[in-house]
Amino acid sequence: MPEKERTQMTALITGASSGIGLELARVCAAHRHDVVLVARTARTLADVAASLQRDHGVRAHAVAADLSNSAAVEGVVFRVAELGLAVDLLVNNAGYGVYGPFIETPLDVELQMSQVNVAALTHLSKRFLPGMIARRGGRILNVASTAAFLPGPLMAVYYATKAYVLSFSEALANEVAASGVTVTAFCPGPTASNFQAAAGLEGSKLVFGKKLPSAREVAQAGYDGMMAGKTIVIPGLSNKLTANAPRFMPRSMIAKIVRAAQDSRDVNPGQARARD
Repeated sequence: MPEKERTQMTALITGASSGIGLELARVCAAHRHDVVLVARTARTLADVAASLQRDHGVRAHAVAADLSNSAAVEGVVFRVAELGLAVDLLVNNAGYGVYGPFIETPLDVELQMSQVNVAALTHLSKRFLPGMIARRGGRILNVASTAAFLPGPLMAVYYATKAYVLSFSEALANEVAASGVTVTAFCPGPTASNFQAAAGLEGSKLVFGKKLPSAREVAQAGYDGMMAGKTIVIPGLSNKLTANAPRFMPRSMIAKIVRAAQDSRDVNPGQARARD
């Protein structure tokens, strides 16, 4: 659509078929943004797109893509161009975790996870940021985690990917500070979604017996922080305390605390993985 005819913003959300990503898509649509929904499951995406169009009167495009494949990431960019869309809000939410001692976890799965959590996020940011800069406006929300601030024994690669997301987002936010574009690292803690169940982490001290915030509550906090142009958003007091713990404790102690929290007899190390 030509720039002069644009009446509302377009948000592209990855991992939009479930959990926080689905709720971020709903929040964006509720704020009258057209949406481009990206996830692996074509049928689920089509259903979500239809419901958003029906409930909010926005245009919703479903783009099925497996972001663990770099060619599929470029395919998303091509499809957006084919639709004639300009992405104003880029929400890099897709990601997943792998549980278990590093020596036991599957290499291929962790390399795919790194592609989704790190490379795809970087790839999409590289492709859509220039257009935002040219239009002198736009928002990027990169979903990290409180894990970004910590070493993560038993989820070593997952925690490391989230540390990348935080560092990358902070640096990029600084680079574009005078451009009219903002970049936000969103760092939620454990959330009531399919992540813990799929990873087999429900028995861990991180989540067992705790009332977790809903995916909708977390998504709203992320959206609000993005639209406010904040560089880092950490929802919830306990999550803020977790993120700041390395400032007051030796890192070796932090690693032991995280290990104790993630140990669980209910988890099958090296087998579980969760994708959001």
